[in-house]
Amino acid sequence: MDDSGRPRTLGARDAVRERPTLKTIAYMTGLGITTVSRALKDAPDIGAETKERVRLVANQLGYQPNRAGVRLRTGKTNVIALVLSIDEELLGFTSQLVHGISEVLGGTQYHLVVTPHSFEKDPMVPVRYILDTGSADGVIISRIEPDDARVRLMTERNLPFATHGRTDMGIVHPFHDYDNETYVYQAVQKLVQKGRKRIALLAPQSRFSFYTHSRIGFERGLTDFGATEVPMGRVTSETPLDETRAYAERLMRSAGSPDGIISISGSATIALVAGLEAAGKKLGIDVDVVSKQSAEFLNWIRPEIYTVNEDVRQAGRELAKALMARIDGVAPELLQSIAQPVWSKMGPKD
Repeated sequence: MDDSGRPRTLGARDAVRERPTLKTIAYMTGLGITTVSRALKDAPDIGAETKERVRLVANQLGYQPNRAGVRLRTGKTNVIALVLSIDEELLGFTSQLVHGISEVLGGTQYHLVVTPHSFEKDPMVPVRYILDTGSADGVIISRIEPDDARVRLMTERNLPFATHGRTDMGIVHPFHDYDNETYVYQAVQKLVQKGRKRIALLAPQSRFSFYTHSRIGFERGLTDFGATEVPMGRVTSETPLDETRAYAERLMRSAGSPDGIISISGSATIALVAGLEAAGKKLGIDVDVVSKQSAEFLNWIRPEIYTVNEDVRQAGRELAKALMARIDGVAPELLQSIAQPVWSKMGPKD
């Protein structure tokens, strides 16, 4: 109401000051609210020029759909949840995965919400929360186990999901994985070609699927290329780095120490190298190391390390595309992919 008691007419300045809505865009463009809504949804019966005008005004106003309203109308949240372990590798993994997912979602109506959790606690908690609250249209999970309770629950509750890793439980579902079996097999071959015969594998915890894949490749490589294993004891790629360093130093000072080491984790490799050098060993002379990495960094600090790249950013893209396709009803068996190892050109020259 103005000072005279008459209804106040909405002006352009008022329209921009408040949170922009479809009504705001309609006012600014001179179009109907229904037309604006359909233009933003890329409806085929709306002309390209009208769509462009509506999008331009929406971008200038910073318009974002009201999620509560969208959910009431469609039953959808337009949210993708990434349930990510805070125990993930620190050097490059998390940022690259999120970056890849965001690249795909950037041109869609979906928003990414990262839900952190720790595997040392109950990994079911974040998944149950999403299911009970209906807070996401789809979920991406990592750190996959062969018989993964999260996969079973989401399948039973018909929540679309994609996994970074494979299960072995008779449930067909979307996934993207890295071929750790081939990586470790090729790593054994590389070390034997360098004359190494006593080889240790720094593997993940045995509960994870990629532990099994890594061990299969390792044992097959030892057999095919005539090498023997030097056990790593209880140390895994999830062991705290200071403990990994201390163990590596003790191992390299012991009789029958390895002359070749394969690491499944780039950050763990740094601890390994620190430990073996503390024991007086020299990379490339006393021992060779092959390491997987999710970002090109190991050879900047140690050119003697043989490195194999895992493109985690591409993994994020593949997972996002698979999940959106699953939400749209594409059969899960069509949404599965496995990335092959790529040897870095930055390692030592043979």
